[in-house]
Amino acid sequence: MKQGRVGLSLGVCALVLGSWVLALAAVGQGAMPVNDLHKVRGMLREAFEIVTKNYYDAAFHGVDLAARFKEYDEKLKTAPTMNVGLTLVAGFLDGLKDTHTYFQPPPRSYAIDYGYRLTIIGDDLYVARVRPETDAATKVRAGDRVLALNGSGVGRESFTRMQYLLNVLQPQPSTRLTLRDPAGAERTVSIETKVTPGRTVRAFNSEGLQDMELQQQAADHLSRPRHVEQGGVMIWKLPVFTLSNGDIDQLCAVARTQTALILDLRGNPGGFIDALRRTLGNIFPSDVPVGTRVTRKGRVSLTAKTRGREAFSGKLIVLIDGASGSSAELFARVVQLEGRGVVIGDRSAGAVMEALAYGSAQGDLDLAIVYGFMVTDADIIMKDGRSLEGAGVVPDEVVLPTGQDLATGRDPVLARAAKLAGLELDAVAAGKLFPFEWK
Repeated sequence: MKQGRVGLSLGVCALVLGSWVLALAAVGQGAMPVNDLHKVRGMLREAFEIVTKNYYDAAFHGVDLAARFKEYDEKLKTAPTMNVGLTLVAGFLDGLKDTHTYFQPPPRSYAIDYGYRLTIIGDDLYVARVRPETDAATKVRAGDRVLALNGSGVGRESFTRMQYLLNVLQPQPSTRLTLRDPAGAERTVSIETKVTPGRTVRAFNSEGLQDMELQQQAADHLSRPRHVEQGGVMIWKLPVFTLSNGDIDQLCAVARTQTALILDLRGNPGGFIDALRRTLGNIFPSDVPVGTRVTRKGRVSLTAKTRGREAFSGKLIVLIDGASGSSAELFARVVQLEGRGVVIGDRSAGAVMEALAYGSAQGDLDLAIVYGFMVTDADIIMKDGRSLEGAGVVPDEVVLPTGQDLATGRDPVLARAAKLAGLELDAVAAGKLFPFEWK
């Protein structure tokens, strides 16, 4: 078993699996094939052992982990399919109610594309993007508010578990959306999922490694930072905190040539804690406290070391939304607590922990089933004595796009930030600065 520190989890993947998800385990008769059952029970035992040994809270928030393991092991014996079994492994970890402790099941032999992207605005769910030349393109429009998905109501509290279920645990051949358009008209549509076949298994041979490398290259391209400079203002879109120190320093050097910096962390799910600290060190004139790491071993202060005269000293505006998590939330909150700048947008995800990745496999090295677990090893307590977990960051100024803004591609949040920075930029022009890219 391999273990690697990833700092703050890259995913805003809260596993608050509701009863409407776990009820799937009761559907169907009989049990899965014996060989599949053996594999899934092995995954469950690994989850139990890894959490027991490594979870940051030795009391597990009062959960009797051993009893819960026995309960879910018994449930697996009558699980009808592998998918239901994998859902039960995830449900076992859900007992901790921890956004950064979750199961990453084996990759599937196909890729799915529902044809649309969803986003949280306030407490409501909206269609943000629709991919051309998909079934969704003829039935769904950006700006539609989602009232229900597959018959279940959805909103901020259920959004992440819905994503986890549909994209990771149990991909669906079709989805049924109940929608309300910006004019108020409601409709229900059924959308066929695009399924692209792939390899049957993930292998640790040359072909398998090449597949992983190609996927990583695609992910790196989409998560690259982008920036523009206009009228003495640098607008820096940072999709994830994974940059090297050198790359961060280089971008901040560009910011130093401007009078104001707008750092767009909307949709940023977090990343490496070292990247967070380096970015903070580039905007504060002196060392700044990030928070206190609370682990099984005790408490340790977490500080970002300043780059001194190399740090950006101009006006700072930070943008966040409901998909901003982990490092993005910590960054925004440190800026607030230190009075360094203004945070605008929507309340962040409230998914702020520090986690470790544990990879595992069943089978030989040439042909293996690979999977993994994320396990929280520390909570982060801010300078004000509070954790952001479950609470998020409330912006200094709440600015929310409307369904009509999504429909027309306007970005009123960035336009407002530009005005605060002294730059005239209307919402239409702001929406065109960083064109969306499909994977």
